[in-house]
Amino acid sequence: MASEYILEMNHITKVYGSNAVLKDVSLKIRPGEIHALLGENGAGKSTLMNVLFGMPVIHSTGGFEGEVIFDGQKVNIASPMDAMSKGIGMVHQEFMLIPGFSVTDNIKLNREITKAWPISRLLGKDLEFLDTDSMARDARKALDDVGMSVEEYTMVSGLPIGHMQFIEIAREIDKTGMKLLVFDEPTAVLTESEAQQLLGVMKSIAEKGIAIIFITHRLDEVMTAADSVTILRDGQLVSSFDKAETSPEKLAALMIGRGSDGVIQVEKRQEEVTGSIAMSIRDLWVNMPGEVDKGITLDVREGEILGIGGLAGQGKIGIPNGIMGLYEAAGDVEFFGQKLPLGNADAVLRAGLAMVSEDRRGVGLLLDQSIENNIAFTAMQVKGDFMKGFLHQKDTRAIRRYAEKMIKELDIRCTSPAQPVGTLSGGNQQKVCVARALALNPKFLFVSEPTRGIDIGAKQLVLETLVRLNREQGMTIVMVSSELQELRSICDRIAIVAEGKVVDILKVDASDTAFGLAMSGVKSKEGEEA
Repeated sequence: MASEYILEMNHITKVYGSNAVLKDVSLKIRPGEIHALLGENGAGKSTLMNVLFGMPVIHSTGGFEGEVIFDGQKVNIASPMDAMSKGIGMVHQEFMLIPGFSVTDNIKLNREITKAWPISRLLGKDLEFLDTDSMARDARKALDDVGMSVEEYTMVSGLPIGHMQFIEIAREIDKTGMKLLVFDEPTAVLTESEAQQLLGVMKSIAEKGIAIIFITHRLDEVMTAADSVTILRDGQLVSSFDKAETSPEKLAALMIGRGSDGVIQVEKRQEEVTGSIAMSIRDLWVNMPGEVDKGITLDVREGEILGIGGLAGQGKIGIPNGIMGLYEAAGDVEFFGQKLPLGNADAVLRAGLAMVSEDRRGVGLLLDQSIENNIAFTAMQVKGDFMKGFLHQKDTRAIRRYAEKMIKELDIRCTSPAQPVGTLSGGNQQKVCVARALALNPKFLFVSEPTRGIDIGAKQLVLETLVRLNREQGMTIVMVSSELQELRSICDRIAIVAEGKVVDILKVDASDTAFGLAMSGVKSKEGEEA
């Protein structure tokens, strides 16, 4: 008897070291069904798809527990090529096209059609010619199926982003024997009209009996295109149900859905911050790869801790990087009434701003240098601190005293201030980044993903340090983080960024539904000036 499902992933558990990133997750997909797979960053969606596609990262780290049944047969998918041979394809969020090839070449890559001639009949198939006419006909049909009018001989290099996404889809549907397609955030780079066109293409593909796993953060698209939904949270299955049983509000609440669970306990502010505007951001555009901003408008009040949240790649990290001069930016940013010169990191630091970067190893630290040199470096370069004498020599004693003070205050676990930073744990490296920023004695501090990759104890201490700086020194802090619960732990307000713009500004006690909707690009009634 044929199975009701084209795909069954039963009781999938995946552990990296001591960290279980998937915990007893099951997923079932019917033929011809569009099944939405939802969850925050880190929910486990990518790892589950890595299991399905037999990615090397799964096999090289001990494999997984559970079983995968495809088309009625239990399978052990050894590689992405093996998955493709079984009829499983993927439309990637990151384009997998070759710019120097034509549209036809990209669609038929590794599945080229050849034709024989007398020499190849004598000496072997390797000497056959490409049958460019047949390949072009196949490419034309696939392009027509996705509603693309671009010529099949056009070079991919220079084509609009939206065109590239549809070429990716055309390549997958051109493959024979396709039974299941995974669409990973396929509308993220598309205009609204292109997104609607793509949803229509997905429906036409499903009508041919091909199942689709639709990974997206746009809940309106789920309600438009999906037949059923599965939600993951923190590596666990939350729920699976038919779309008819839900609403965008219910989906948003289930995706976030922790309530007060997982909130690190930090002293709450009793009164609302009503200070003057410390920073006014108007129409900020930032060209940071993967984190582009498209007109951010936001005010930061003096003395508050403002959180900036949102899903990965939506632009939240671009805000501090653009303002601090690390990436090309345009717009107007005023700091206590004075216009900041965008693109001039030195001037911004001298104005009284500092930043703890999300890239502590690439930007934040000199890994082969000592703890004390890392802490003092920026203050020496920008403000001339930790220098002595008319020759302006490095004051090693002053550096050592300050480093010892910060090691004690931040509980940096090390053998001495002279220990190379590269030998520290991730949590202690992050504390050095904080100490380095504080050495500038800033009035305003950006902290970007301050707890990424560190343990719970280090997270608690970093967050407590930020609160202490804010409460005791009156420092204005903007914390950018993918960890919504940490933002809710210490912030006064939280701005949610989606598709390069501020969608909503919420109080920390706003509902999970409001936060979930904002992350999908929808403003709720609970937001400021709603």
